[in-house]
This record gives sequence, C-alpha cells and structure tokens, in this order.
Amino acid sequence: MNTLRIGLISVSDRASNGIYQDLGLPALEEWLTQALDTPFELEKRLVPDEQSMIEETICELVDERFCHLVLTTGGTGPARRDVTPDATLAVADREMPGFGEQMRQISLNFVPTAILSRQVGVIRKQSLILNLPGQPKAIKETLEGLKDEQGNTRVHGIFASVPYCIQLLDGPYIETHSSVVAAFRPKSARRDTNN
Repeated sequence: MNTLRIGLISVSDRASNGIYQDLGLPALEEWLTQALDTPFELEKRLVPDEQSMIEETICELVDERFCHLVLTTGGTGPARRDVTPDATLAVADREMPGFGEQMRQISLNFVPTAILSRQVGVIRKQSLILNLPGQPKAIKETLEGLKDEQGNTRVHGIFASVPYCIQLLDGPYIETHSSVVAAFRPKSARRDTNN
C-alpha cells in the first residue's frame, strides 16, 4: 500500500529562533486531520526565511522522504525576507499557476492586499508543492474555500483539486471528508472504495 506522505514546512525567522510559537504547522496538521479520510504520514519542518534552507528542505522532503504533497506556510509576501515562492520556483520542474491564482482569488474575498501574495504551486518530480499563507485562518480558507450560510460552496478551496493532481502524478488515491472539502475528479478517475 502506497501511504500518503505529506511534508509541512513553516517558514519564519522568529518562530525558528524560538521568539514566538509557530502556528502554521499545528494549523496545517489540524486541518489535514479533519479533511482527509485517507491515512497519511507527516514530515514537519520549521525553517527561517532563508532561500537556500527552504530549497534544501523542499528537496529533502521530495527527494529523500518521498512526500507526495508538500505544503509551505509563510514567507509569500513582497517583503525582502519573503522568499518562499522564490525557493519553491528554484527547485520546481513545472509550475502549476492555477493554484496561485485561486489562492489569491479566495483571499481577495477578505482583504484587498491578497494581490500582494506571491504564492505558487509547482511540481518537483512526482510531488505537488503549494505555498500557503502564514495565518491559521487564511490557511483554512485557502484549503477549504468559502461557503454560504447554507453550507454550499461559494468559492472552491484549492484542496478540492489536490487529490486528482496527486493521482495524475501516480501518487496514492486520496479521499476527503466532503463536509470539510469535497475532492473533485472526473468520473473516469473515480474509484468505488466501498467494496
């Protein structure tokens, strides 16, 4: 059985130096635990805003730990120390621009400064790598999307597309709890897992 492996990277100078507690990794782990019906293993890393260290960490998680999905949090703005997207692009084989576009689209529902985000989605080897925002509330909104008062999806979160993307990269078949986020894939790509 090909167990789903997910790498989590929190990028923060202050948290990595112990000045304050990292909130990104616990927020990601909590969301994934609620959202995924498929068993998974986590590899967690906390690194400073140093491009070379971010690059090394992504490469380690993909090349040595064989993570199918790597989620980063933090370091995606225009400030000089915000280098997560630069590091991600530097180690990428291919860019997946739709992820960055959708992340900004979701955030624009809340703040006009969402256009300042440089978040990217890329593929390295057989792994999908996504840059997420730094705040736990924004992480949840980006992954899950926006629902109206009746619970109907108004804007799709990016995670709705992640299971099918990983499937196309020959990774494991991922199922989600549709009450959190419904995985979307074409009928031809669906498996009946009730047998």
